[in-house]
Amino acid sequence: MTRLLITGFGPFPGVPRNPTEGLARRLAADPRWRRRGIVAEALVLPTTWRAVDEILLPHVRESRPDAVLMLGVAARRRRVTIEVRALNRVGRLLPDAAGGLPMRLAYRPGEPFVRRARIAIGPLLAAMNAAAPGTTRLSRNAGRYLCNGASYAALAEPGPEALVFVHVPMPREAGRPAGTGADRPDAGLMLRALGAAAGRIAHSGRRRSALA
Repeated sequence: MTRLLITGFGPFPGVPRNPTEGLARRLAADPRWRRRGIVAEALVLPTTWRAVDEILLPHVRESRPDAVLMLGVAARRRRVTIEVRALNRVGRLLPDAAGGLPMRLAYRPGEPFVRRARIAIGPLLAAMNAAAPGTTRLSRNAGRYLCNGASYAALAEPGPEALVFVHVPMPREAGRPAGTGADRPDAGLMLRALGAAAGRIAHSGRRRSALA
């Protein structure tokens, strides 16, 4: 069985309801994974810097997933975005959900400045847009908050054969007037795109594990 881990985040300042919490759990609960030989698990993290070292990384080391799909919200974006890289940098202006701030501008001093997603990006983008046309784009800037930090730290782990971070916008609300977020995908459309992403990532993780 292929082990698939899907992560999301809880609320943080400015985002009292984080959509990735529900998206991660709904994706992992899909009964079709079992029929495809995949065991899917959701892990929702507190949006704190400590959670990366105290929850995320120990969980990855203990559960040893073959594939990891990490989700975060980018409230100002209009599309689902695949982060092609994570950078060894942080911002010191926005506190985490516990009020904490990083002490340094480099997230992991002495480590590489760039870590790249561990999957073929082109086929992933194509699969997501085939499942939910027009929803997904590429991004080279994951920001300087927990999304970038968690992705950077997870990409240093040797275990998962496939790992990528995907940002989602705040979902469109039904009946919302034009010009106030009506151009954003709704939760159902995002779920289709993310389901395709999870399937592609799990397939990549299985294939690479078989070749190892």
